[in-house]
Amino acid sequence: MLGIEECLTEVMAIPGALDAILIDQTSGMAVAIGGGSRQVDTEKSAAGLSEALRATLDGLAVTSPTGTVRIRDMIVTTDEGHHLLRPLETVFDGPLAIYVRLDLERANLALALHRLQLLSGRLITT
Repeated sequence: MLGIEECLTEVMAIPGALDAILIDQTSGMAVAIGGGSRQVDTEKSAAGLSEALRATLDGLAVTSPTGTVRIRDMIVTTDEGHHLLRPLETVFDGPLAIYVRLDLERANLALALHRLQLLSGRLITT
């Protein structure tokens, strides 16, 4: 089992990882950050990513016959890199999500997704 800091250390060990944020989905606040190869307003980023996840869930729920959807991963590729957002099963004063920004040229997207999946199952928040 991993704690929050160990989780971020392992996320940043993913080949091509540039930044990582552990986000409280309820409040939209950053619980922890890793990396930081660029100047980023972490709190603003965490709030925006949390809102993007919430909006995606709401939009997909409308198209679902049951009216509910569970997102495993969100992947957005921009000119600057791959952006992965993974909701976690672990609850720490609210549901968490892990965000990682990957270098477009150096990262292996499949490997990064696999590593996030493994990490998310090992995270504890005590």
